[in-house]
Amino acid sequence: MSEAVKRQNKRRVLEGIVLSDKMQKTRVVQVKLATKHDKYHKVIKAAAKFKVHDENNESKMGDLVSIMETRPLSKDKRWILRRVVRKN
Repeated sequence: MSEAVKRQNKRRVLEGIVLSDKMQKTRVVQVKLATKHDKYHKVIKAAAKFKVHDENNESKMGDLVSIMETRPLSKDKRWILRRVVRKN
């Protein structure tokens, strides 16, 4: 087997909601994150926006999508659309 086949995929996979579908082949996806504070042990909620490459323009505003980390595709795009989990 080649090294590429044996190597495990360690890319991050996240789920989020499409906020904007105004650009061609690009979506803005908001991902909600929850982390625990080290000292106070309180759950802190935060949100992050990512620009996601959508090759077939299949997702629309309000859809729940799964995204995966990838190589830089442009200045801001570092994520690709894996699949549409739920339509709006």
